[in-house]
Amino acid sequence: MQRVPVTPGGQKTMQDELAYLKKVERPRIIEAIKTARELGDLKENAEYHEAKREQSHIEGRILDLEAKLSNAQVIDVTKLEKTGRVVFGATVTIMNMATEDEVTYQLVGEDEADIKHNKLSVTSPIAHALISKEEGDEVTVQTPNGVVKYEIVEVKYI
Repeated sequence: MQRVPVTPGGQKTMQDELAYLKKVERPRIIEAIKTARELGDLKENAEYHEAKREQSHIEGRILDLEAKLSNAQVIDVTKLEKTGRVVFGATVTIMNMATEDEVTYQLVGEDEADIKHNKLSVTSPIAHALISKEEGDEVTVQTPNGVVKYEIVEVKYI
């Protein structure tokens, strides 16, 4: 299976969620199923069916996280040579050349992406345009609203 890039923070988040699901949620749902079974007829027992549905969801998420972690290639950008090039994990400030608005993104793996926290998936069109470029370079990105030109203002390895 193909290795998937992930930041150390992304790896820790997945490990924390996995531990929570195994140590807290799994025992809770097992207890809920046990309690629901004690109520009698399982065919018409809504609590039992809801608990089994929730158990299926939790077990699926556990399997998903275990697979992602086993295929993760952790890339710690702070340990890379500071070349000024945009790479996976870098934090990049770009300026829209038409509006002069600046925004800062960290380029992360797909599972870590969260636009509300300025974490941009490395597979996004903007990230594709930025990868391997340097401070001062201009990039062109095709967006749903047309072509947008950006200038790379700063690249940090934090």
